[in-house]
Amino acid sequence: MMRLSGKKSLVVGLRRTGVAAARFLANRGARVTVTDKGDSSSFAQERESLRGLPVEYALGSHRSEDFISADLIVVSPGVPLSIPEIAAARERGAEVICELELAARFIAVPIVAISGTNGKSTVTSLIGEMLKRGGRKTFVGGNIGNPLLNLVNSNESAEVAVVEVSSFQLEGIESFRPHVAVMLNITPDHLDRYPDMEAYIEAKARIFLNQNAEDWAVVNGDDEIVLRSLGDVLSRQAHFSIKNPPPSPARAWARGSEIMLELSHPDRKTEVVSTVGMKLEGAHNLENAVAAAAAARLVDVPIEAIEGVLKEFTGLAHRVQFVREVGGARYYDDSKGTNVGAVEKSLVGFNSPVVLIAGGLDKGGDFTTLRPLLKERARALVLMGAARNKMTAQIGDVVPTESASDMKDAVERARRLARPGDVILLSPACASFDMFRSYAHRGDVFQQVVREITE
Repeated sequence: MMRLSGKKSLVVGLRRTGVAAARFLANRGARVTVTDKGDSSSFAQERESLRGLPVEYALGSHRSEDFISADLIVVSPGVPLSIPEIAAARERGAEVICELELAARFIAVPIVAISGTNGKSTVTSLIGEMLKRGGRKTFVGGNIGNPLLNLVNSNESAEVAVVEVSSFQLEGIESFRPHVAVMLNITPDHLDRYPDMEAYIEAKARIFLNQNAEDWAVVNGDDEIVLRSLGDVLSRQAHFSIKNPPPSPARAWARGSEIMLELSHPDRKTEVVSTVGMKLEGAHNLENAVAAAAAARLVDVPIEAIEGVLKEFTGLAHRVQFVREVGGARYYDDSKGTNVGAVEKSLVGFNSPVVLIAGGLDKGGDFTTLRPLLKERARALVLMGAARNKMTAQIGDVVPTESASDMKDAVERARRLARPGDVILLSPACASFDMFRSYAHRGDVFQQVVREITE
């Protein structure tokens, strides 16, 4: 366990993750400075939560002296490790890690980590609920909004930690080792941060970096990029599929209204999880359910607990969330669909024609890959935000397309374009920060506008 007392530590980023890191370090005697380029007036709540702790602040800009004088730098996920200040600190011998790595060094319980481009939060929540229903004290957090360090900061006991991990977090790990690492899928995303797709894949694959032969890699056997990302992993592999039984010795797959589990290699005992009454809809959610069931079973969750959660879990906010039906059209909030792959999965999940509301801050996505699905499943397209001109150029000729000035305008245009029986879907394929504070804020605004519609 690393020694922190007296260590000069710099926390980069003062939001939820930065607050957790600063509190943890200060409580263990480290000399803590927090830096963030954001205006100091916007951090009143965060500073209030750290009141009474010996923490110094450098807000509004990054001071090079804070970086080059630090022994330890803990970087929040939104801060690229490539910024010049961090590069200079590394040259002088500073240790640069993420909050996830710092937390893992002080946690002795097994970790189940979930990554992938899409579906992470849903699968993390499912596995967490399955463990709890199975009678295990479980911490659920990570990139889902509850930093792993909060498990240590709270002094609460847990038998298992279930954490969603992003590629940004995985860039900053050194020894982080999940007992079960789940990779759901890999499609283009965050190409505004990574130089190319290969760099993004390499960051994702770091989830397997420190696993050994006692651990498990639960991976999507239907995703060629995921399989390629495995490389020479040392852990045992369990492949999952919603198409066919995977050829791997340990496997999980969907068959009708059942999930088949064969995870007890080498005797390959078959266990069956019923999906009758499962609340989650769509092929992507079936894939999420199979992955969650496999991971949960590998940490000894009873079949009955897995089935019980699948029958009750209704999904997470802003992830293809039903809002209301009005004028014969059903409105769905998929504001969490911040990349092209997420939109593809959402479109596939509907049998009715879709009027798609999309756009926002471009993350370097190639929107042309949406053309076949739009032609097949969309009635019309409403584009908004900073990326709307690029999106119009790449996909605006596939179906009738209109441009909207704001969310209210977008919903009104979509309403006029829709017919009774259609789906009006907010699934932006972009980040939210051009017009909203977060994807959740964007989804909340969409839902409010939809609820204000009168017949």
